[in-house]
Amino acid sequence: MAEENPLRRKSDNTAGCGNAPRESVLPPRKGVIVAHRGVAVEVRFADGEQRPVRVKRNSGHVVGDTVLVRGEALERVPRSTELRRRDGRGTPHLVAANLHVLGVVVAPQPPPPRGFIDRAIVAARAAALRPLIIVNKADLDGAGELDRHMRNLYGESVPVFLLSAKTAKGLDPLRRFLAEGLRGAFVGTTGVGKSSLLNALCPDLDLTVGALREARGVGRHTTTVATLHRLPGGGELIDTPGFRDFGLVDIVVEELIVHFPGFEPAMMVRCRFRDCRHRSEPGCAVTALVSTGALAEERYQAYLELLSEVDAAQGEARRREWKT
Repeated sequence: MAEENPLRRKSDNTAGCGNAPRESVLPPRKGVIVAHRGVAVEVRFADGEQRPVRVKRNSGHVVGDTVLVRGEALERVPRSTELRRRDGRGTPHLVAANLHVLGVVVAPQPPPPRGFIDRAIVAARAAALRPLIIVNKADLDGAGELDRHMRNLYGESVPVFLLSAKTAKGLDPLRRFLAEGLRGAFVGTTGVGKSSLLNALCPDLDLTVGALREARGVGRHTTTVATLHRLPGGGELIDTPGFRDFGLVDIVVEELIVHFPGFEPAMMVRCRFRDCRHRSEPGCAVTALVSTGALAEERYQAYLELLSEVDAAQGEARRREWKT
């Protein structure tokens, strides 16, 4: 007996539907998931059409996924990149897929939690994404000081943009950056203005979202994991919910050493030992930079804090493996 096609729905076999095409023989349409609403995803096709497709609540699909749609059946195309983060409770989450850049949004108020920016940059680089820092709320007191601080700490590692979503000052350089056909996402703690920034970059966003909700009968308070939007000048942005921390997921010490912002000069010089962790090992290129002032003590201490965190996570993962 031939194996039944897993994409075929039982309802297709209902009597009286003989003239309706079966999903297994429908030509697939390629699209991208632009919104996730729990038991349904919104798919945008190449011709601009958007429509919802029902999925299981824990289907594993995320915004940014490229999919093939046959009727009501959905098949995911392999991802090129994945962005993951760990919440304050230690639970890992897949944030978005098929990204190119990650914008870390900060503001004078509320200030970023300790280690947030470093975790986000390391996570982006480990996921093959290009990180950038966006200092929002340039119209507020303290923004200039925060911008100088970010450039002092990260300016040689990642691009830094100072702007105001409220006044639109400084938006053009970011628009040109994204217009290169890049798909990006903004991450930042609640209150830094991520959604306002997205609205400023895509002025018709509120109208589009409102109409889509009305057309689909989705209430204003329906939870959306993320939404993807095209920018008028080119590029795309995924709007992710605000969260209070950015815990690393499956990052090992070797990746932290390679991707930590500020260690780029040290990567040009070999340490004496190949497995050097840049603590107190003799012949360490990183501690040599610290001793000469080429690497700020603040950056080194931030690395040591993350190193302890990653080291502990690796040890816990090994213990779990031994128990299984």
